[in-house]
Amino acid sequence: MTDLTDTIVVGIDGSEQALNAVDWAAAEVSSRNLALRVVTSTEPYVRGFYGQQFPYLPDVFEQIDQLARVQLRDGLNRARAVDPDMPVHTEYLREPPISLLLRMSKTARLIALGASGRGGFSGMLLGSTATAVAAHASCPVAIVRDPNVPNGPVVVGVDGSETSTAALGSAFDEASRRKVRLVAVHVGETPSIRELGVGRAHQQPGDMERILAESLAGWRERYPEVDVERVAVDGQPPSVLLDWSDRAQLVVVGTRGRGGFRGMLLGSTSQALLHHARCPVLVIHGHRRTT
Repeated sequence: MTDLTDTIVVGIDGSEQALNAVDWAAAEVSSRNLALRVVTSTEPYVRGFYGQQFPYLPDVFEQIDQLARVQLRDGLNRARAVDPDMPVHTEYLREPPISLLLRMSKTARLIALGASGRGGFSGMLLGSTATAVAAHASCPVAIVRDPNVPNGPVVVGVDGSETSTAALGSAFDEASRRKVRLVAVHVGETPSIRELGVGRAHQQPGDMERILAESLAGWRERYPEVDVERVAVDGQPPSVLLDWSDRAQLVVVGTRGRGGFRGMLLGSTSQALLHHARCPVLVIHGHRRTT
């Protein structure tokens, strides 16, 4: 397996959102002294009924290969426009895109993808590749839809869960490196009628402040240069964080918080942000790997 320890991998498919992801990833690489790998791939077989697989005809593969070369050239040009001196590698493989990116995520520093590509169905705001990679990758995954707000803060959702703690650490890293303030948001979610029926109480303001204080304990000492704004509000976490995505340059979330069901790899808040956030979203998986 190729060692991608100091590499950001960006997957492209010729769509404009994929090229936006190249722009974003190239800016990250340029500011962090890393390498960029721009990759594209295709399914090696045509899938028929009942799981049957049929090889493409040679002339079809030739057309696919030509298209892949054009996509890689476009991606390389976009990266070079950001920083002509950055180390950029391009790669095309005949491998399903999801399996390729998940394999690369085992050693990559970060995977960056456009929110939806050419393969998405009309009306779908998040493509199947982005959904699968965000849920299953071994490294952080950035989903890019719209350009950054250059001077906006880094925003992180905090709920005291293990993945929230990992996201908080990465958010401090990002805010420190970008020299912007960090907004730590905890939402005291109103319990549903069903939850009230089994005894779940509404969070009080003191409880929300306590969760924020406990979650931030230690991090502010490790990152004294980061100005932290604490936000504790009532509401629904997805809508509160989506509102912040209008003003942020990056929103950082864990895959699944305290409200997630066991076995769900992406919680409702993470899914909502990936589908609707107006800024790039960085998804952190479990124990934090430094980005």
